[in-house]
Amino acid sequence: MTIDEAIRERHTVRVYKKTPIPADVAKQLNERIKALNEGLDVFMSLVTNDSSALNAAVRIGITKNVNNYIVLSGKNEPDLEEKLGYGGADLMLFAQTLGLNTWWVSGTFNKGKARENGGIPGSNLIKGIIIIGYGENPGVAHKSKSIDDVSKYIGSTPPFWFIRGVGSALLAPTALNRQAFKIEGHENKVKITYAKGMYSGLDLGIIKYHFEVGAGRENFIYE
Repeated sequence: MTIDEAIRERHTVRVYKKTPIPADVAKQLNERIKALNEGLDVFMSLVTNDSSALNAAVRIGITKNVNNYIVLSGKNEPDLEEKLGYGGADLMLFAQTLGLNTWWVSGTFNKGKARENGGIPGSNLIKGIIIIGYGENPGVAHKSKSIDDVSKYIGSTPPFWFIRGVGSALLAPTALNRQAFKIEGHENKVKITYAKGMYSGLDLGIIKYHFEVGAGRENFIYE
């Protein structure tokens, strides 16, 4: 499965099997995390065989058999959320190519436990975790806006790469399924914005990643 195919296959999964992540799969995830950490200057960390950071969510029945997650953290910088959204999107889709399922959690988790278990430096901010494992089911597609709702192309008929990029963005997970983004294009220039609100920086990074996969990074430049 390619990353592009994973975009269409990935859905939020909240109930997992007890099946542990095999060592070779964890190795691939850690290698991907290391490369993203270095490239984005963030600190993401895979935690396996531990459920303590999600005890609250488990108690109220939101999820089941959550034993693995990726902690999303980094230095306190203006673009931290966007970088973590971008890197987290990559990890979710890479996990999908490995036969795993995921769920992005921004609020309902124990940050203290996540920091401790993930070995997160004390000066870093934690912006969320990505639950990862083998789902009891593949999840279901969320209700989505239309291409016209979230995009505008100035000038001639939108090129195929632009339409494909917007379509991929519409398949991305966003907080509360707001899909409060706008993608504007002109010739080979693209501008992506996200309405202000909780987790908007994370959502912007996620949308940018999905758009780039669908459109092809070689076909456009950001304004």
